[in-house]
Amino acid sequence: MGELQQSPWQLQNEFRQSLLSAPQIPLHPAAWMCRWLTGSCQCLACWIEVNLAVSCKIWSCLILTRPSPCCCRNYLFVVLHIALQAAVYAEYTWEVFVYCWELEFHLVLLLLPYLLLLGNMGCFILCSCANPGIITKSNHASLMKTYAYDGALFQEGIVCATCNVEKPARSKHCSFCDVCVHRFDHHCVWVNNCIGAFNAKYFFLYLFTLTVMAATIAIITAAFLIQVVLLSNMMHGSYIDDQGQEHAVEIFFLIQHLFLTFPRIVFMLGFVILLTLILGAYCCFNIYLALTNQTFNEWYKFRRYRHSHHLTLQPCDRKVVYKNAYAKGVWMNLKEIFKSPAVLERKKKK
Repeated sequence: MGELQQSPWQLQNEFRQSLLSAPQIPLHPAAWMCRWLTGSCQCLACWIEVNLAVSCKIWSCLILTRPSPCCCRNYLFVVLHIALQAAVYAEYTWEVFVYCWELEFHLVLLLLPYLLLLGNMGCFILCSCANPGIITKSNHASLMKTYAYDGALFQEGIVCATCNVEKPARSKHCSFCDVCVHRFDHHCVWVNNCIGAFNAKYFFLYLFTLTVMAATIAIITAAFLIQVVLLSNMMHGSYIDDQGQEHAVEIFFLIQHLFLTFPRIVFMLGFVILLTLILGAYCCFNIYLALTNQTFNEWYKFRRYRHSHHLTLQPCDRKVVYKNAYAKGVWMNLKEIFKSPAVLERKKKK
């Protein structure tokens, strides 16, 4: 059992010196290329940071001075989304990728976050630019026939006061976009678009790839830090505190040492772990909605109206039981996400 009779600062400097004095491992051309590209990544992150501040001022002025509260779409959260992704990938490329390559991590594993980023950005663009299912006079008649009214959450004969058209079943008027959307789920500020019948599949893939992307970066970064601890043999050592007392290395000391040695990496790891947990929970919730053929709007409306008299005319002492009229089984529910009946009807007419 070796003893490390050194302070955390001495351990930090010693570990950095050990990395510098370690036998030189020839770098793969991809690693040299990534080192060269990281300068550009940091410049991009700084540019996005400056433009984010400018955008905040511009959009706050526009929102405060616009005459109507409707149609409040803006790109503030989109810019924030891109800035966070750029910051995480800049740190991953600048430090984690290079260190992991020197520790002989598999190249395919290290390149996996970049492949997921390409897929995620593709889904993001499709989800943001695609028509979510805007109801117009030309498609209103066909969309009225797509879903039947359930008589509980969606009543027949209700006219949208803004669009001046009868609302089809499962539709809702979006106050942000100022349009009625078919099979309305919610308005997502991160893609700056509504989520409806026509782009629900893109949003589902976007959310899934974003969750896997965050989890992959978290796993690779955690594996790197664990490898550092194992190579330094710190868990079998000890240290002397300010009072001169000797202590065995504990988890708290280990985390403190790693944070002092790799502050940006540890901070990024905490951020992506938190992001993975939040996105993972939200992704599971969306899987549940897809399997039961519900939208977030319908799930929320049912919870809001569950204890009201809109769902039933039965006496109040009897329990209200609502049956989802649009559920058709797991396979058919999933098929409806990726092949919406309205989309199929539109293709037939073409």
